[in-house]
Amino acid sequence: MTHDDMKQDFDALLPGSSTEAGANRRTALKVALGVGYAASVMPIAAQTAISTPADGLTVGDVHFDVNGFQVTAYRAAPAGKKNLPVVLVISEIFGVHDYIADTCRRFAKAGYMAIAPDLFARQGDPMMYGEMAKLISEVVSKVPDAQVMGDLDAAVKWAGANGGDVAKLGITGFCWGGRITWLYSAHGPVKAGVAWYGRLLGDATATSPKHPIDVVGQLKAPVLGLYGEKDSGIPLDTVDKMKAALQKGSAAAQKSEFVIYPDAPHAFHADYRPSYRKEAAEDGWKRTLAWFRSHGVA
Repeated sequence: MTHDDMKQDFDALLPGSSTEAGANRRTALKVALGVGYAASVMPIAAQTAISTPADGLTVGDVHFDVNGFQVTAYRAAPAGKKNLPVVLVISEIFGVHDYIADTCRRFAKAGYMAIAPDLFARQGDPMMYGEMAKLISEVVSKVPDAQVMGDLDAAVKWAGANGGDVAKLGITGFCWGGRITWLYSAHGPVKAGVAWYGRLLGDATATSPKHPIDVVGQLKAPVLGLYGEKDSGIPLDTVDKMKAALQKGSAAAQKSEFVIYPDAPHAFHADYRPSYRKEAAEDGWKRTLAWFRSHGVA
């Protein structure tokens, strides 16, 4: 993945205010997944950051083996329930921090088992990086797509053995995770995907040999793309190219759809950042749940 492919996660980071509540959150020391925020996104926009309570839920870290490496994932699910529909939640380049864990809890409140794997763990901890260049060069750019696909396969296997119904499997992701959502929808056994502003085109590299537009012929699940009109990192002409490619792709590709939110920037769902747009984020969330329901992920 190129520098430009990942820079968009930082484009939305503008100076913001930090309240006492925000200052009291853990930042540098990651005791567990979903605790605090990455150093590079501070100060957070604490006045808009959503906090979903864990009452009635089973939440916390789980672990599963992938070729001798213990992958950690944040899991949230309705307590005491079995045969739950499963949603893989794929983070931005900042890793599985508070916002991603909260998103998992939102899915759990809606009746899903939500799993957010730490897909950067072999290469480093994004939470500890305060500089974009170092985070990209030392961690994110070194994460192979093939490694990510394997980790997600293992997450699905874990879910199936621990109360999840993997016949009802969906995936969603944000920015870096949005791109992965498209790729895994061509790779894995998912019923549906929802990609939030994931890059669609790019140069082939050793770690990222293909991009979403290159796998439209292999899509196994229809993907709903939620994108912002004012996203400087993902020009609308690339969305138009993807739309055209989808119409010539697999049956699932041809069922894929886009929603473009007027005046919305990149990362409009990220409620802890100044880029957050409440109306677009809430509409996208409703569409996400409806998309999953209509495609057998419920």
